[in-house]
Amino acid sequence: MTLGLWSSPVSRLLTHKDTCLLASQHANRPITRTYSSTRPASPPSRLYQFHFGASWAAKPPEKSRIHVPFSSDTTIGRWRDEMLGKWKNATSRPDAGEDFFFVTEVCPGRSSSHGVSFGVADGVGGWVDSGVDPSLFAQTLMYHAHRYSRHGWAGEPEIDPTQEYEERERVEGWELTPSKCLECAYHGVLRERLVSAGSSTACVISLNASSGVLRAANLGDSGFLIIRSSSAIYRQPPQTHFFNCPYQLTKFPSNMVPSTHFADQPNRAAQYETKLRDGDIIIAFTDGLSDNVFTPDIVAICSFVARSGGSEDVQAQMMANRLVEYARVCMRERKKMTPFSREALREGLYYRGGVRS
Repeated sequence: MTLGLWSSPVSRLLTHKDTCLLASQHANRPITRTYSSTRPASPPSRLYQFHFGASWAAKPPEKSRIHVPFSSDTTIGRWRDEMLGKWKNATSRPDAGEDFFFVTEVCPGRSSSHGVSFGVADGVGGWVDSGVDPSLFAQTLMYHAHRYSRHGWAGEPEIDPTQEYEERERVEGWELTPSKCLECAYHGVLRERLVSAGSSTACVISLNASSGVLRAANLGDSGFLIIRSSSAIYRQPPQTHFFNCPYQLTKFPSNMVPSTHFADQPNRAAQYETKLRDGDIIIAFTDGLSDNVFTPDIVAICSFVARSGGSEDVQAQMMANRLVEYARVCMRERKKMTPFSREALREGLYYRGGVRS
C-alpha cells in the first residue's frame, strides 16, 4: 500500500505497502481567516492545501487464508468503504488486502483546515494460521487514528493575538501528536469487540498547514521517505526484532497468554519532525513497496511524473499509481535483486526476486 502527498510549495508523497495514496498541497493560494474581533486583523495567513491520490493492489488471495471483512453495515465497515470510495477511480481493485490507510483533515471547528493527518498500517499475515483475518486489525487501527486526529491540531493550537481573551478561550481542539494518535488508536483496537486478535505495523504522519512542519510516528517496517530536488534526503529506518520480524502492535485472543516478545507498545514508535521546503515529496509506505523497490527507483518514478506536467491532483495520483504498478512488477520477478533479497543475503540467506506482501 502506498500513500502519497504532493505540496506546492511543500510537496509530500506517502507510500504504503499495497495501497498508494498521494497528496499535494499549495501555499501560493492564500486562504483568508476571519475573526469576530473588532480589532484590526493581521494579514491573512498563507495556508497549505493538500492534494492526495491513492492506489492499492492487494496480494493474490490464497484459498486457505481466512478473510471475513467487516460488514458494510458496521461503523468501521462503512468508514472503510468510504475511504476506499474516495479514490474509486484510482484503481479497479476492490480492497487493500491486509493493509489499510486513512487521510483526515484536521479541522477543529474552523472555516479552513489546520492541517492533515494520515497514515498506513500493515496487518501481520501470520495470524491467518490462528484463524484470524489480519485486515481487521489494520482497518480498525486506521479508523481510530482517523477518529482521534480529525478533532486534534497538527501542532500547537494557534491563537489570534487580535482576539479578546474570552474569544481565545473558545478555540476548540487540542494538540495531537502522531505518537499520541497512535497510542489512542491502539487502545481503540483493544476495546473493539469485532477484532478478536491481530497485529500490525503503523506509520502516522501529520502536516501543519500553517508552518509546513511534518511530524511522524513509525512502528515496525512501515515508514516514509522525503524527496527534495530529485534526491532522497530522509528515509525512516525500519524497526525489527530480527530479519523479517518487525515491531508490531498486537491484540491477543482472550484465551491466549500475552507474549511480550512480539507485542510492542506505541511508545516504542520512532518519532521524527522536520520543516518541509518548497517542492518536497513525502512517501509513506509499508513493506510491499520497501521490500521490492529500491529508493533510487522511487525517486526516479516520482521525478519523472513531476516533470510530465498536469494538475497537482493528477500528478499526485499518477505517482501513486506508478509506484504501485512498479512494485507489482518487481514482486513477480524471480531473478531480480530487490531490497528484501539483499537484506536476506546480509543475514546469510539465499533469496532472489521480489516478495509478495
